[in-house]
Amino acid sequence: MKTLVRPVTEADLDRLVELNRASVPAVNDIDGDEMRWLVGHAELAVAIVDAGKADAEAGTPHPDAVLGFVLALRPGLDYSSENYRWFSERGADFVYVDRIVVADGHRSAGLGAALYDAVFERALALGAAEVECEVNVEPPNPGSMAFHSRLGFAEVGRQSTKGGTTVVALLARPLAG
Repeated sequence: MKTLVRPVTEADLDRLVELNRASVPAVNDIDGDEMRWLVGHAELAVAIVDAGKADAEAGTPHPDAVLGFVLALRPGLDYSSENYRWFSERGADFVYVDRIVVADGHRSAGLGAALYDAVFERALALGAAEVECEVNVEPPNPGSMAFHSRLGFAEVGRQSTKGGTTVVALLARPLAG
C-alpha cells in the first residue's frame, strides 16, 4: 500500500475523532469541537492516508483513507492539557506532540515513524530545541514506550494526571541543528 502524508482538512475531522476514540486510553477521548480546536491551533496537523483511497481526482476521498494523524503544538497556547502545561513550565523551546494515532491494523507498518518525520522536519524548520510528548505508564503502553525510545525520545519527567487515574512518562527528543 502506498501512503502519503498531507495536511489535515475539515473533511478529515470526523475520521480523526473516530481514530482517536479507538485509541483511548493511549490518548484522551475528545469530541469534534475539541478536535477542531486542536487542529486549528496546531503548528502541524497532518494525516497519513492510503493513497489509493485518497485520489483527489476521484472527488471525495473514501471515509477510511486516513490511517493516522499527528497534532503538534508550539508553546504559548491557552490549552488546559496537564502535560502541555508541564512542558510549558519546563521552559524549553519545543514542539509538543499532543496526539499521534495510527489505526488499528496499520500499526508497526512505519506509519507512526512517517508522521514523526513530519514533526521533526517542522520542528527543525522552526528552530525548536526539542520535540516533546508523553506516554502512559499507568495504564501501561509498552509498545508506545518502545516506539518512542527507538525514535530517540528519553524520559525527562513523570506525572500523575486525570485525577490520579493515569501516570505518564514525559519524553523529549533533542533536535540537532
